[in-house]
Amino acid sequence: MAIISTSDDTPDKKTKNKQIISLKSEPTSLDQQFEPSLRPKSLNEYIGQPRLKELLRICIGAAKKRDDITSIGHILLHGAPGLGKTSCALILSKELGTEAKVFSAPALAQPKDIIGVLMSLSPGDVLFIDEIHRLNKVTEELLYSAMEDFVLDLTVGKSQTARVTRLPVNRFVLVGATTRLGSLSNPLRDRFTHIYKMEFYTGEELSKIISNTSKVLGFELDDEAAYEISKRSRGTPRIVNRLTRLVRDFCQHENIKITKKENAIAALELFKIDPNGLEESDKQLLRIIVESYDGGPVGIEALAATLGEERQTIEDCYEPYLLQSGFLARTTRGRVVTEQTYKYLGIERKNKDSEQLKII
Repeated sequence: MAIISTSDDTPDKKTKNKQIISLKSEPTSLDQQFEPSLRPKSLNEYIGQPRLKELLRICIGAAKKRDDITSIGHILLHGAPGLGKTSCALILSKELGTEAKVFSAPALAQPKDIIGVLMSLSPGDVLFIDEIHRLNKVTEELLYSAMEDFVLDLTVGKSQTARVTRLPVNRFVLVGATTRLGSLSNPLRDRFTHIYKMEFYTGEELSKIISNTSKVLGFELDDEAAYEISKRSRGTPRIVNRLTRLVRDFCQHENIKITKKENAIAALELFKIDPNGLEESDKQLLRIIVESYDGGPVGIEALAATLGEERQTIEDCYEPYLLQSGFLARTTRGRVVTEQTYKYLGIERKNKDSEQLKII
């Protein structure tokens, strides 16, 4: 949406006012949005997601041979937060030799926002929309023709004078990211050529990321220290980078030149990150299910009300890792904790009932 300053209409100001026109949704430079030094610059530097990297190599190589980089098609990435969806989009634009325009779906609330974005794209640009499942219906429908035919179908005029006009847009590659694949409408999901689920990272992959991050942040650590950080990072690069920063700050404060295992453990325990990667909020959720609901099953709405969190927060932030690590299970009747949770919390199971619930 164009924003025009009209605070002063004097002739001397009119020329300056023209320079204030800008797109409301236009992103700031990537250097301002992110910390590029911690992000991989190419597919070769990108750690983890081997299937995704192979897919991109094949698609990019084939598209370059056809001399049509936009023919790789649109890409939808889904999975837990922090697994590298944004980094993937930035790398794709680097490999294609074009620019990446990064937006979050809530920032494209009005149809004119997405129109302005699409009209501003240069040929071959990568348009990255995070939380794409949160696009409103009208904005989403405007994307349909842009994704398929690279045109915008707009209605001009009102009532009897209304007519549909088509505006061409430069060919682009859309990379959509979502943590809730099921929330996408079928028409939008079906317009993506590639749909890929981002996987959690292995300990070895996380250790490599920690090694790279420590070099960028300017401190040394041994392999055992890296392992302690990796196993508490919930299989997520974003978390591993955050914890590496915390360990760096602790060691620099304590004048420790080379971070060893015991130093990493001391730092992480200080910030209440336990060896399983669980934080206080995770433990609170598990305790509520055990103490208030006898271990479950409990409905997600009841759990959200008791915990004082939104349902979406529990489903997107807490559950993925608790499910993946075996502390929590989803059944046909609600959420239940596992035997592993009782052992972890040091609580004896009150109800020894062997009723089997169907896990979904």
